[in-house]
Amino acid sequence: MKLFPVILSGGAGSRLWPVSRELHPKPFMTLADGESLLQKTFLRAAALPDVEQILTVTNSDLFYKTEEQYSKLHSSLHTSFLLEPVGRNTAPAIAAAATYLAQTAGPDSLMLVLSADHLISDPVAFGVAVEAAVHLAQDGQLVTFGITPNHPDTAYGYIEADGHKVSRFVEKPTLEKARQYLASGNYLWNAGIFCFKVSAVLAELEACAPEVMRAIDPCMALNTLDSLKNGKITLDADSFAQAPDISIDYALMERSKKIAVVACDIGWSDIGSWDAVSELSVPDENGNRTVGETVLYDTNNCYIQSNDRIVSAVGVQDLIIIDTPDALLVVDRSRVQDVKKIVSQLKEKHHDSYKLHKKVDRPWGAYVVLEEGNGFKIKRIEVKPGASLSLQMHHHRSEHWIVVSGIAKVVNGERELLVNTNESTYIPAGHKHRLENPGLLDLVMIEVQSGDYLGEDDIVRFQDNYGRV
Repeated sequence: MKLFPVILSGGAGSRLWPVSRELHPKPFMTLADGESLLQKTFLRAAALPDVEQILTVTNSDLFYKTEEQYSKLHSSLHTSFLLEPVGRNTAPAIAAAATYLAQTAGPDSLMLVLSADHLISDPVAFGVAVEAAVHLAQDGQLVTFGITPNHPDTAYGYIEADGHKVSRFVEKPTLEKARQYLASGNYLWNAGIFCFKVSAVLAELEACAPEVMRAIDPCMALNTLDSLKNGKITLDADSFAQAPDISIDYALMERSKKIAVVACDIGWSDIGSWDAVSELSVPDENGNRTVGETVLYDTNNCYIQSNDRIVSAVGVQDLIIIDTPDALLVVDRSRVQDVKKIVSQLKEKHHDSYKLHKKVDRPWGAYVVLEEGNGFKIKRIEVKPGASLSLQMHHHRSEHWIVVSGIAKVVNGERELLVNTNESTYIPAGHKHRLENPGLLDLVMIEVQSGDYLGEDDIVRFQDNYGRV
């Protein structure tokens, strides 16, 4: 029986700000070995036996970034995508994935649900756990993975279990309760990994969470079989928005009578805080862990990460310091769970740093804001070979493009021209324009914007290769 891994790649990862942001969330965080959490999840799924296709459920805004990450892995596996117009938590995502697999692979197929932002350091033990879960799922059980705890932790939900039988799910406990759970030996951490037969999970969702299926059924019914097999489905915005914002744990796992658990020790971490990230590094003799260049004096038990400049610390301890080009985080180790409150404040202030990095990825490449002030903004723009920006127009700003390297094919009003290295063109406000890279190497250029309003929302798109019109 074929196994279909389903990777859920969503969420903002606000406790890992300023590296994780809304449009560069936690799954895209690159670890020390150069791979992102998303890539590690894909490779982990691809290494399982009897896997020919991987289905990813993600936000439509993250599709091209996800596709690019997968392309770097050079996998021969077929990859399919369900693209969410809005985030609706894990229950609607899993319901849509199960419906998709029922229509394309058959109701008796098996799905393995994986979160894109978890780390598993023991792939052999993971494979053994999946094999055990598959056997239970073939009998119609809805299987969850429980991690054998090695310390009391208040950041995880717990599962009380007797063998494969689940007695109950427990919310994140107090420290005293967590200690009691650890001492009893009957509790497991809830890993958020699941294995189901497609027909079984759809039947239980219909019975336990009909409000989810009332939204997903019409949403998926809008797709033809040909469009489903095309491998890239953008879920209908109107019907998907009617789905409740609810997790699979609340919607199904805590309500169904067909739940089983596989206890495992697979080197699992949900990388849910900077404290968890710090544990991935080896400490020095003073308990400090560092990524990037640092100079430390009389400093103990700190984690410091900076890839762009040197960071120095004197006479401090138990701090986490995360430096990025446009934001600096300093937090006491005991307060890492409160980083998400900083993100909430940034959202309330409409500050771009909760959403974007200084370098902003786009389907066609990326741009970096080098400097901005009253009435001007300067960007460095990179365009991939063969890629092009949308045919667009701005009401409030003019733009001056200077090619640094490569060659640019430019539509400027009624004209179409080639702009070579060290050449430029000027685009007045109100002119339709387009930038394309016809070459085989990256196009790099400087854009100087001038005008009374320079917001990114001052854009009217007339045509776009990436469906953004």
